[in-house]
Amino acid sequence: MPYGAREGARPRPGIETIDFSPTPPWTAALLTSLAGLCVGSFLNVVIDRLPIMLRRQWRMHALETLNIEPPPASRFNLATPRSHCPVCGSVVKALHNVPVLSWMVLRGRCAKCGSPIPVRLPAVELAGAALAIAAIALWGFQWIALAYYVFLMVLLASALIDAETTLLPDQLTLPLLWLGLLAATAFEATPTLFDAMAGAVTGYLSLWLVYWAFRLVTRREGMGYGDFKLMAAIGAWLGWQTVPAVILVAAVLGLVYAVVRILRRRATRGTPIPFGPFLAVAATAALFASTRGITFVIVP
Repeated sequence: MPYGAREGARPRPGIETIDFSPTPPWTAALLTSLAGLCVGSFLNVVIDRLPIMLRRQWRMHALETLNIEPPPASRFNLATPRSHCPVCGSVVKALHNVPVLSWMVLRGRCAKCGSPIPVRLPAVELAGAALAIAAIALWGFQWIALAYYVFLMVLLASALIDAETTLLPDQLTLPLLWLGLLAATAFEATPTLFDAMAGAVTGYLSLWLVYWAFRLVTRREGMGYGDFKLMAAIGAWLGWQTVPAVILVAAVLGLVYAVVRILRRRATRGTPIPFGPFLAVAATAALFASTRGITFVIVP
């Protein structure tokens, strides 16, 4: 039970008591895996295209601010244009767009030009399936499982976008924050609404204070505002009690990663390192630890 759920408390009215229709275990596992693979495939589209969409939007706004007529641009969103090879531009056929299976059949290369297909694509699809099975295994066929699955998927997308672009889009972090507060009002197996709101405020202010302390001492920016918003969302989903531990675990992971990169001479002390992926890993660990009865908090 995630931290914040009260043992023996009267269930709050909501949709958490509505179960999905019972299905045989193997059928449930198969359907869950297929759905998770499809979600992972869509997540790849979000990871690839959302940063490009934002950059195009920012450029257009900048031109409008300067009273410069934006040049005509082709339509670009999550659905258009169709999936294509970034090297040769050939459109990916439906037969070659089956999650994981197509990548294996094509041996990780474009069907037309033979360019390598990033391993990240099938990895995210498999992660979508694995986390879907984990959610069903832990919370059953209930709406709370779907809620936590959405939380995990947005964390995954945010982490990978941050890792590739050092950007944490508001289009992901802010909806995740509001969904966490809504989940706290609907489900018993979540923090209370007070704990969720306190978690959002504590999560944001904790990193905000670290940011300004680092800036006053070094006169440099140590992290972006997207990290504050992601931590606020995590606090809303997990409660204020877990915020110090999540930040501590994320900081340790980030430090280990930075030291390894420096020792391997792939980075220097001044090389910026995205913090979002470590926050996502720490939050995921906190969520799963809470389901095993482990209190993921720092006790003074």
